[in-house]
Amino acid sequence: MTALAFSLAACTTIFEGDKVDYKGAKKAAPLDVPPDLTKLQRDNRYAIPDGRGVATASGQAAAAAAGTGGGFVPGVAASSQQIGPISSDAISVQRNGDQRWLVVKQTPEQLWPQLRQFWEEQGFAVETESATTGTMETAWVENRSKIPQDFIRNAIGRVFDRAYSTGERDKFRTRLERLPDGSTEIWVSHRGAEEVLTGPQSETTTWTSRPNDPGLESQFLGRMVAMLTGTKEVATAEATVANAPVAPQHAKLVGDTVEVDEGFDRAWRRVGLALDRVGFTVEDRDRVQGVYFVRYVDPDAAEQKEGFFKRLFSWGGKSEDELKEAQRYRVLVKTEQGANVSKVTVQNNEGQADTSPTAGKILNLLHTELK
Repeated sequence: MTALAFSLAACTTIFEGDKVDYKGAKKAAPLDVPPDLTKLQRDNRYAIPDGRGVATASGQAAAAAAGTGGGFVPGVAASSQQIGPISSDAISVQRNGDQRWLVVKQTPEQLWPQLRQFWEEQGFAVETESATTGTMETAWVENRSKIPQDFIRNAIGRVFDRAYSTGERDKFRTRLERLPDGSTEIWVSHRGAEEVLTGPQSETTTWTSRPNDPGLESQFLGRMVAMLTGTKEVATAEATVANAPVAPQHAKLVGDTVEVDEGFDRAWRRVGLALDRVGFTVEDRDRVQGVYFVRYVDPDAAEQKEGFFKRLFSWGGKSEDELKEAQRYRVLVKTEQGANVSKVTVQNNEGQADTSPTAGKILNLLHTELK
C-alpha cells in the first residue's frame, strides 16, 4: 500500500505533457454501430433521484442489503454523508504487476456520482451502470491528442475537424468494491479498438481490438485522485499512481485451475479486474460464494459466424442475437480456510465443473491477466 503524498516534488512522472485528450472528441463523428445491433438502453434504476423522488438512508441500506453480489444504489447518499474533496491520507494506491487500484475512505454511494461526473469531465459519456456488479462503463471515444498538430492541421482543422481521425477508440470500465470497514476499492480497466484496412486491395476498413493499456488505466486513476482530493497537482497524482511499488504476484495454471498465491479478498478483486480487461459480460456476482456469473462468446466460433466487429462493441452490453450465442458460465474463486492460495475454476451455468475447450480458453485468458 502506498499513501498518497502530493509533496513528492522529486517524483519522476512517466507522462510527458498531456497524452490524452478525449474532450476534443466531442466534435468527432460517433463510432457507427452495425444496423443489426440493438443499442443498449440505459438502466434508469440507477439514475440520481430528481425532485420527484426522495432518497433516504434507510432505503439505501435496504436496497444494498437486497443484492446477492454486494451491490448498492449508486448516486444516492445519506444526508449525513459528506460528498466532496477528501484529504490525501484518505486515499491509498495498491499495485500488483501492472494492475493498480485505489482504496478510498468513502462508501460506494458517496463515490458513484463523483465518478460519473469525473468521466463526463474527461470527455466520456457513461453508457451503462450496474448496481449489482458495481460497475459503470463509458462509450467508445477517440483520443484526439494523437492527431498531429502540424501547420496544415492547424490551418484547416478548425473547419474540417471531423475529417481528422486517429483510427483508434477507447472505452473504460470502473469497478467499485465495498470493503468491510466501509471504504471502497476503485478499479479502472481499458479496452481499445483500431480501424484497419481489409479486402484484396485494402479498399475497406473494419474495427479490431488492440491490447488494453495499463498506462492509460494508471493515468486515469491518478486523475481520479486529483479530483477526489481537490488538488491541482494532477501530474503529481498521476506519477504517484504510476510509480506505486510493485507487490509480488504469482499465478500458475494447474490442470483445470488457476492457482493464485493470494488470499480470497485480493484474489476475488483481481479476478474481477481480469474479467473486465478481457471483456466478459459480468451479469452478477456472489462474493459470499465466490462466484462471478458471466457470459462468454468463443472468439473462434464468433469469428466464423458473425465476424469480430459485432463482438467488439458489446463490452457494455450485447445485442439480443449475440446474447443467444453467448454461453453462461460461472467463474469460481475458492480459498481454503487459513490458506493464502486461491483457486480459480470455471463451471457451467448449472454450477458443475466444466472441462470443455471453451472453459480452457477462459482459464487461459484469466491466467494471462493474473500471472
